[in-house]
Amino acid sequence: MSEIPHELHGSFPELAGKMDELIASDRSFAKLVEAYDEVNQKAYSAGTLEKPTSHFREEDLKKRRLVLRDEIYRILSAE
Repeated sequence: MSEIPHELHGSFPELAGKMDELIASDRSFAKLVEAYDEVNQKAYSAGTLEKPTSHFREEDLKKRRLVLRDEIYRILSAE
């Protein structure tokens, strides 16, 4: 499978080092990133019809992805 769009390191390249440090040192942040990756994979699969789902489910996945991404960015950009 090709690279999945919306991956965090590609979205925040300037914060990739900090993200890696937090993933290694902060379990709650690591779980947040894991949740994002899971939702992102599901949204990608639904959008490409790899795993077809209803339009409403696909939209819900995209909204959840945005909420998680915003929270991750808020944590990364703090300080």
